[in-house]
Amino acid sequence: MLVQRPEENAGSSSDDHIPDMTRPDTESHSQSAQSEIGAPDSPKLAVVISCYNYESFVGRAIGSVIDQGGHDCELVVVDDGSTDGSWDVINSFGVTAFRVKNGGQRAACLYGLDRTRAPFILFLDADDELKPGALAAIIDRLDPEVAKLQFALTLIDADDNRISEAASPLETFRDRDGLARRVLRSGVYKTPPTSGNVFRRDVCELLREADYDKAVDGVILFAAPLMGDVVSISEELGCYRIHGRNDSGLGSKPDARLLERDINRFLARMEHLRRIVDRLGFDQELVDSRDAFYFRERKLCLDIMSGQRPRLTALPRLLVKLADEPFSAKNKFAMGLFFFLSSVLPNDRAKALLAYRLKTGHRSMLGFAKEIVGWRAPQRN
Repeated sequence: MLVQRPEENAGSSSDDHIPDMTRPDTESHSQSAQSEIGAPDSPKLAVVISCYNYESFVGRAIGSVIDQGGHDCELVVVDDGSTDGSWDVINSFGVTAFRVKNGGQRAACLYGLDRTRAPFILFLDADDELKPGALAAIIDRLDPEVAKLQFALTLIDADDNRISEAASPLETFRDRDGLARRVLRSGVYKTPPTSGNVFRRDVCELLREADYDKAVDGVILFAAPLMGDVVSISEELGCYRIHGRNDSGLGSKPDARLLERDINRFLARMEHLRRIVDRLGFDQELVDSRDAFYFRERKLCLDIMSGQRPRLTALPRLLVKLADEPFSAKNKFAMGLFFFLSSVLPNDRAKALLAYRLKTGHRSMLGFAKEIVGWRAPQRN
């Protein structure tokens, strides 16, 4: 058992006036009948959609929320200074929407958060969608002890075609202490991207301290089990769209710049998380950031993509940290083999192995072996 010490009405907007997010008097377009689904007096859940230049997708995101029907939910859309036609698409739905100067996802989501009153928030990316019945399934599982609810996301392409099931399938459970211990030991646990999470409002407030990050899917994911229960749903209640411009890089080839960014985000997030752990008074310390499995694994990947051979002397400690991770024996074997081969093979083969490991869709040991030897199917005439 982990021990913890005690402790508006809106006017119309014009395209030539984009308000500053720090100012309270902002222009917006509103239609409350659609923005608050079923017009609840005390909504249980708020959906905040932040959008930057996703003209092609934002309408589908909004529609996926509106089409849910009469549930206790409010909807706010924030256009983060888009330069394409996103604002016109948003306006066409008649929902409560705000256009602000571009400040990044975190700032836009905080702006939207301040314009909702529900105790739970879902930050839905403008290029993602909810499936029919998702809100009812979510709301049915929320109570004051829940700090975060997570659900699986189906991978789809730009045209709504299904690519595969969830890239990282989830189990159904409700837990706090076990996940808190996992976070303290490793800094992470298995969690979906932004759109697959619902947070209690007090957890969202931590975003105000995260001025080192422009994204939302950072510290609040991993602070949640330190502040309450995490409810996990294996059912795929939403869709994660892969379209070539994803900020996460999912579906794209490995990129040294993105890997370095992810490492720096992790280090900054861990320092923030360390302050939160201290503030909450846990008797177990947070793992050293540079000794965490995530850091060591990302560093190996960065070395590969930077044209360097990973140090063999770092391999034993990486394998020790891998052994403590909650992966299946099969996955641990495959990852361990990848770590070893990447440390001894020529860099071009190591890069090919990494690209295969990180690709979406089906992977196999046969495919892995083909990447090792560089085999390619002959071209047909």
